[in-house]
Amino acid sequence: MSGYLLSRSIQTVLTLLVMSVLVFVGLYLVGNPVDVLLSSTATPTERLQVIQSFGLDKPMWEQYWLFLTRALSGDLGNSFVFNQPALTLILKRMPATLELALVALVLGLVFGIPLGVYAGLKPKSLISKSVMTFSILGFSLPTFWIGLVMVMLFSVQLGWLPASGRGETVPVFGVPISLFTLDGLSHLLLPALNLALFKISLIIRLTRAGVLETMQLDFVRFARAKGLPESRIVTVHVLKNTLIPLITVIGLELGSLIAFAVVTETIFAWPGMGKLIIDAIAVLDRPLILAYLMITVVMFSVINLLVDILYSIVDPRVRLEGNS
Repeated sequence: MSGYLLSRSIQTVLTLLVMSVLVFVGLYLVGNPVDVLLSSTATPTERLQVIQSFGLDKPMWEQYWLFLTRALSGDLGNSFVFNQPALTLILKRMPATLELALVALVLGLVFGIPLGVYAGLKPKSLISKSVMTFSILGFSLPTFWIGLVMVMLFSVQLGWLPASGRGETVPVFGVPISLFTLDGLSHLLLPALNLALFKISLIIRLTRAGVLETMQLDFVRFARAKGLPESRIVTVHVLKNTLIPLITVIGLELGSLIAFAVVTETIFAWPGMGKLIIDAIAVLDRPLILAYLMITVVMFSVINLLVDILYSIVDPRVRLEGNS
């Protein structure tokens, strides 16, 4: 296990290094942030002062080297727009994004697994066919379009739920959480459901395929021959073996929920990291963009590591060993 953890740590460091180079070079080539931040009436002297204050007068390799050396000490630079540490800005927005992603994942599991199990046990029933049709729509319809429809229907037409914002929050160990207040929950429901629709469809189809495959295996037939109740066969034998491959997918999907919640946060004005990065991209705020991507890579790596460890616990046949 220790060798495996060391191997994964080295992989994470190398991934961060490669990502930082690619993103930094890409941002450097896209354009000059000063052209976005300053008005057209700025004098050459003012422009030069801003360029020097941001360190943009240095060559690209020197700018990257400064970023890398500061990052090793935990300093990811100051935001050009907010004039605050980029890491601090992202950490302030992170609880909102994590809450949204976790609630969306829970919705995906709560709805996806039972519907997928039912569709696998009774594939020819009308309900199963309706569930599979819904899953196809969940894959096909764009997230931004579904979000706009939700806002028009539930907020504008019916007036049931708010269309934007996070609502009232309560501090839990110093972290603001909106899930534990009625107002916060009403603000959370629409964006979480919008973010979860694709995951619900994915989990339905994966669970159904796993159930259909497992039901044909010999140990299920042997359990029936022993006279075990169908409910026990499904919950103990079928569902357990179906969930093993789902664990990896669910872990990866949690990472994607965190990283790609940008569209949902923009539509519903959810004050998370996704909304922040969209604002940063609009003004080419390099330190903020770099800090966001570095943190996202770290979160992806940690989630994947936890998934691998959990997979080895659930399936004893899997052993985690470091590469020689």
